[in-house]
Amino acid sequence: MDKIVIDGGRPLKGRVRISGAKNAALPILISALLTEGWNTYTNVPNLKDIQSTLHLLTNLGARIEIDKDTVRIDAGGLCKHEAPYDLVRKMRASVLVLGPLLARLKKARVSLPGGCAIGARPINLHLKGLARLGASIELKHGYVEASAESLKGNEIYFDIATVTGTENLMMAAVLAEGTTVLRNAAREPEIVAFADVLNQMGAKIEGAGTSIITVQGVSALKPVSVKIIPDRIEAGTFMVAAALTKGDVTLTDCEPGDLEAVMHKLKLTGAAIKVEDKCIRVVGTDQIASVDVKTLPYPGFPTDMQAQFMVLMSVAGGLSIISETIFENRFIHVSELQRMGADITISGDTALVKGIPHLSGAPVMATDLRASASLVLAGLIARNTTEVHRVYHLDRGYEALENKFARLGAAIKRVKV
Repeated sequence: MDKIVIDGGRPLKGRVRISGAKNAALPILISALLTEGWNTYTNVPNLKDIQSTLHLLTNLGARIEIDKDTVRIDAGGLCKHEAPYDLVRKMRASVLVLGPLLARLKKARVSLPGGCAIGARPINLHLKGLARLGASIELKHGYVEASAESLKGNEIYFDIATVTGTENLMMAAVLAEGTTVLRNAAREPEIVAFADVLNQMGAKIEGAGTSIITVQGVSALKPVSVKIIPDRIEAGTFMVAAALTKGDVTLTDCEPGDLEAVMHKLKLTGAAIKVEDKCIRVVGTDQIASVDVKTLPYPGFPTDMQAQFMVLMSVAGGLSIISETIFENRFIHVSELQRMGADITISGDTALVKGIPHLSGAPVMATDLRASASLVLAGLIARNTTEVHRVYHLDRGYEALENKFARLGAAIKRVKV
């Protein structure tokens, strides 16, 4: 098991390229199950979650070729309808195979998913939606068992906007008979990118990026060649890191339009931000101002940036209130930040953060993907040495994060334990 060791106190300076988006790549790779023939995907990040997904697709009968950041998938030999527990338990997004398996094979048996410990995140909305399309759903021995002689379009309303639920139902609906309307659909950029890929495959989808998505079913789809969009959460993490270390960092190959909420909050802290085409330059300020944050579905402030922003507020001047409205249990990183001296008080879904002059290095333990990133950020500014343990969480969603920080001047390294 690895750990990351950081000697804090160095401002970050330079340029960093943003990798492809994990949360876009996962459903796009899984959508290959809807076709026969070779699909080609470029700008695919090298992450544990991507590796788990490819392993799952191989287990289902897909052929896969990998060359650096290019992945080719041919699901013409799709022969299994079961996603077993040993493969699904590592990653919640595995539940996305439900929709395409039902559409292609008319049946699916998928283990209830695992993933980060940031709340229950039940898949009941996925199952209710599939039932509305005509699927028979049963829960047996920890598995979802679904079958349908044929899927038929219908109106589906999500009680809560769900990204993976929207994606799963889109995949089931593209090969269903008739029209499906998804109401209160997720609006994230990853949904828009996913709809674009499905439309390139021959689907007829309208409204992606709004709360109402309409899918006109088609009889078959064709293979595609697509590039994965930049990771807006990785980009946001580097933006916060630049502001936090009072550095000067330019992000390249990113999508500024997807980061407006994060940029707005960073500007309020005093950071200077300049946007030019696919680049964002962030210059930190000597006096970080306190700013309140409330996580909301896109286009609001992303829950996946809450932990990182909390680190910034821990050394800001004054008090800030951070409200988490998306996931329960997403303040479990707070106890580790407190070990580093942060003054944070939790009350329900709200954190009161009182800025202090500096954090102190300490051994800390990551508990989920974004929490691990926040602990690395805390280490970048802490006095003395910080050791972040259980960094396999980090490897699920950040591509060689420590190497990128090192190239920006951080004293950071990965150590085998």
